[in-house]
Amino acid sequence: MTLPSVLLLLFAVFSSAAGQIMLKHGMRSAAVVAEHSGGSLMTRAATTPWVVVGLVVFGVSAVAWMSTLAQVPLNIAYPFNALGYLLIVLASSTVLHERTSVWTWAGSLMVVAGLVTVMAGQQR
Repeated sequence: MTLPSVLLLLFAVFSSAAGQIMLKHGMRSAAVVAEHSGGSLMTRAATTPWVVVGLVVFGVSAVAWMSTLAQVPLNIAYPFNALGYLLIVLASSTVLHERTSVWTWAGSLMVVAGLVTVMAGQQR
């Protein structure tokens, strides 16, 4: 893999995770507003800036992912999604202040260990 393809792959994974965090934050806000003032949750979500920006970021990540697939074999690219799990657990606990258990962290680290194992196998 070339450095540009690795960077594109990492951008796709990081932007996907960022989009998910933005969507979660926006939907949490939209749900609170819809509960207190009534109305449709979907209408509130469609007008919540974090949801709109999250969808755009997620869309950009999808384009980056498609570009990655044009350059990198799927059996190498797909395990990198494991980084997304770790990023989302980290961001959900630090940014969104969601509770995470030691089991969540252990499982996430096991998934990342799988990524390391797959990548080590590719080096041979």
